[in-house]
This record gives sequence, C-alpha cells and structure tokens, in this order.
Amino acid sequence: MSRYRLSPTRTQEAALAEHCGHARFVWNLAVEQHSFWKPGRKSAPGFAEQCRQLTGARAEFDWLRAGSIVVQQQALKDFAQAMANFFGKTHKRPTFRKRGQGEGFRVVAVKPDDVRRLSRNVGEVRIPKVGWVRFRWSRAVPKGVRSFRVTRDVAGRWHVAFAALPDPIPAPGTGDVIGVDRGVAVSVAFSNGGMANAPTPREEVKARLLLLLRKLARARKGSNRRGRVRAAVAKLRARETDRRKDWIEKTSTDLARRFDVVGVEDLKISGMTRSARGTIGAPGKNVRQKAGLNRGILAAGWGRLVKRLEQKAPGRVVKVNPRFTSQTCNACGHRTPENRESQAEFRCRACGQQANADVNAARNIRDIAAGHAVNARGGDRGAGPVKREPQLVLLSG
Repeated sequence: MSRYRLSPTRTQEAALAEHCGHARFVWNLAVEQHSFWKPGRKSAPGFAEQCRQLTGARAEFDWLRAGSIVVQQQALKDFAQAMANFFGKTHKRPTFRKRGQGEGFRVVAVKPDDVRRLSRNVGEVRIPKVGWVRFRWSRAVPKGVRSFRVTRDVAGRWHVAFAALPDPIPAPGTGDVIGVDRGVAVSVAFSNGGMANAPTPREEVKARLLLLLRKLARARKGSNRRGRVRAAVAKLRARETDRRKDWIEKTSTDLARRFDVVGVEDLKISGMTRSARGTIGAPGKNVRQKAGLNRGILAAGWGRLVKRLEQKAPGRVVKVNPRFTSQTCNACGHRTPENRESQAEFRCRACGQQANADVNAARNIRDIAAGHAVNARGGDRGAGPVKREPQLVLLSG
C-alpha cells in the first residue's frame, strides 16, 4: 500500500467523515448479525444476502441512501474477507468498530483517470459523493491502481492508500550475506559492525507529552477540554510513529539493495510483549519492568522491520533460531552464558575474543543464514560465493 497525505477542504472533510460513519455502521451491523450465530443454528447471512439487506435499508432510511453504495457495500465485502481470515485461523474474529478509532473506508473499481497529478507536489483523487480531493504527491502513484482506502488517524489527519503490489528490490548479485540482531538498547546491530537506533522523541517532546497526560488525567470525561488534550497527545504520538516508520523504510531498503541474503532472528514478538500482569488469583511479578521492556520492543519496530524486508526482498530473508546466538563465540564456537559479561560486552572464556555482544550475535545469525541459503540452493552447485566481513579478534592479555 502506497500512502499519501490528503488535504481535504472543510466541506470535503465532513463528507469523508460521513463515509467513515456509514462504513462503520454497516460493519457493526454485520458483526452483530454474526454474533448471534451458534453451532447448530442456521448459518449467518453471507455477503450476497447482506447486500440485499443493505438495499432494503437504503430504501427505508434517507440518511443511509444519501451515502455512497460503493463505500457501504465494500464495508460488507471487507467484513466477509475478515470472517474468511478468521475461519482460516490467520486473523482474530472481527469486532465492533468505535468512533474515532480505525476510521476509514475503501473504494474499488478505480479508473485510470480517477487519479491525476496537478503539479510537482500536488495530486487529486476522485472519491464518490465527495469529488476531487487533493493529496501530497510525495512519490509516484503506482500504476494499475484498482482500489484505494481513505483513513483518518487518531491525530485527525487524512490519508489515501492506493492498493498496488510494489516491485521487489532486485538483489545486487554479489553474494553478500548480513546478519541482523534486534535489541532494545540498540535497535539493530549488523554483522559488519554497524549499529542503528530507531528514532526516539526528544527530551522536550517527552516533557510536553508527560504534561499533556497529566492534564488528560485531570480532565472530565466527555468535556471539550479533554477532547483537545487527547488530540494534542495523539498528534505527538503520531509524529513519533511516522518517524519510526520512515526509519524502518530507509533501513529495510538499504539492506535489500546491498545484500543478497539477510539473516534475522525468528522471534515471536506477540509472545515476548505479552503483559506480565497475571490474574487476581495469580498476580504477576515485576509487572512494571516487563511493561517497560514491552514498550522498548514495540518502539524499536522489530516486527515491521522484518515484514518490510520480506516484502522488498522476497525469498532473500532467512529467519534463524535465536537460541544461543548471544552466548556463542563467533570466532571459536565456544558457548556459555558467562561469555556475555553485560548487555553490550562479549568476551569469550575460551579464546578471549572481545566484541560488542549484539554484533557477535549478528555474526552468528549471519553464519547460520549463509548455511541455510547454500542448502536451499542445493549445496555449492551453482551457488555464488558467500562473502563474510573480516572480524577483528582481540585477545585478552
């Protein structure tokens, strides 16, 4: 999905919000219908039957008929796909949508002349019942667009995302392999010795966010003041999210362009970031420390980085078992927990090699990924050379 910032007028913004309300209303009705289904009962209505019911509802209610049939039917289509994903055990069951959260709608059957460029940085997209809405032409719109989705985030910003499969980044063909170790103190460490950190808010931004959260806690629920404070908090957090996504895009693109194979740890992030709160009968331990760790993991963008790598370099991302990669010496293979003296220091008890602990782990990931890549190509037959970076081994005196 290629996303662009929309710049609607006030009148257009009201029309877009009305489309979001209609899509949310139709979606919630579909969720309610399926919530009554139990094993042994007649099956819940499918997409075709729900479309017939929608036609009857539009004939009865003027406010619903004033909206776009394309937007409303597509909400039902999206719900049908969500239920298919649920029964396919790839996603969770669809739930009710709330106003102000996940606002958006989808438009299909887009024609080539429904998107046009006005100037170097400005484009327009035609939205049913709204007309031409301008957006920032930050990059070329993908060719062959058949649908797009309009969304409004919690900060009140409108975006349009065109559905198109981008072309994968071609491999350089040099045979280079790199290992990537993800962490909290250091977001990513590379086997060539490099490190990179996801952007974090500046101190003045943190101070302002803390002040706003205190105001939010004192504001009365449902008041206009609380709404203004919530919008200010959402704007700060949205800016932080945008910076992190931008960093992930640049890092993943750089890795896909420079290396033939990228090795990463096969981490179960959803399990790693699960709350340690426990239950009333069995309360958890070190809940605050675990919550801070969870925030650090999510702020580093572990999952999105690998997801974007797999999309940009399909078939060239190798996931390896992370077991013992941080305890094994990459020079001699000696493995013991005592090798890792601290979060950042690694010193082998057998050969004396000293290195950054995250870089040493990244080198182990690289070697495992290189072996997997060779095996996947059927041994050394027809396989290009696997290049590894020279390592600096420091022997303790």
